Amino acid sequence: MESRNPLKEFDEFADIVRRLRKECPWDRIQTHLSLRRCLLEETYETLEAIDENNMTELKNELGDVLLQVVFHSNIAEEENNFTLKDIILSVTKKLIDRHPHVFGDEKITDSEEVKKNWERLKKKEGRKSVTDGIPEELPALLKAYRIQEKASKAGFDWKKPGSGEIDDKPVFEKIIEEISELKQNVDSGKPRKEIEDELGDVLFSIVNYSRYLKINPEDALRGTIRKFRQRFGRIEDYARENSRELEDMSLEEMDEIWNKAK
Repeated sequence: MESRNPLKEFDEFADIVRRLRKECPWDRIQTHLSLRRCLLEETYETLEAIDENNMTELKNELGDVLLQVVFHSNIAEEENNFTLKDIILSVTKKLIDRHPHVFGDEKITDSEEVKKNWERLKKKEGRKSVTDGIPEELPALLKAYRIQEKASKAGFDWKKPGSGEIDDKPVFEKIIEEISELKQNVDSGKPRKEIEDELGDVLFSIVNYSRYLKINPEDALRGTIRKFRQRFGRIEDYARENSRELEDMSLEEMDEIWNKAK
């Protein structure tokens, strides 16, 4: 097998991206802001490859994410802000500083303790709130999950008496309470904004329960969406095979096909 030098190959890759920046008309006009959506889309495509356990696509999508990192570093270097080397040095220092149990003398025994220590170290770096550092761009369910997770680590959580474990009873009861308040607002004809607020409270309480169950709500909802599309696709297949229009089918017909698809 041919020996490989990852550092040499990375340098060649970085040179290609740098050349494209200089010689390609499209690459030349890009900015951090114009590439923002590209970085987000490549990240989501990477997540999709992970969800599908598609290693070929994961390899390709990780390459696309790496391209975005190098592209942004080139723009920053042109503007005398930072270089690719600065990025690597910065993340290397961060990894060492935040893993004193690996690179220092600190003793940590499990992953939960690692996460708690990680948050303490970030606070020492200057963050004023335990919820700082959560990107605004995150999907709302995941963002709620991360905020609740961070608040819990700071002690803001329902705990069983004499135990550090989360008490699931009030967590679940909160869902029932919020659903009841939402229904009351709808039935009494409250303004749309108030109903929207109550719906948000319902979703937030469900996310909190998913945290207790150690289930990422974003993953759970994506799974349900995939399942819905597959089952609805069966209805569309039936309509095509029988020369029917979906609009002409009754809900009962659709429901029967839906149940068969389960």
